[in-house]
Amino acid sequence: MPIDNNNDLLREQLGKGTVEIFDSEDGAQTSKNFYAVYFPVTSVISALTVADATGEDALQTTLPAGTTLFMNVTAITLTSGIGVGYDEGLSS
Repeated sequence: MPIDNNNDLLREQLGKGTVEIFDSEDGAQTSKNFYAVYFPVTSVISALTVADATGEDALQTTLPAGTTLFMNVTAITLTSGIGVGYDEGLSS
């Protein structure tokens, strides 16, 4: 797996790639490539799929406001709250 250079990492931290805001009314978010998901309000995750991970079902729970998951989320469903997904692709 290649390691991002400092410029790529800085661009990701600043949200320069695609940013997607979703809530429970949007249904399942599938076929995603989020490197991080931020929850600005208390949120409940009912389904979560993470690439190259095990045990992600432990995160099917209530997360407090301000939580950020730093992992390659490929699918997520909320029953309440708001998620802000940061896609790994960089915009030009």
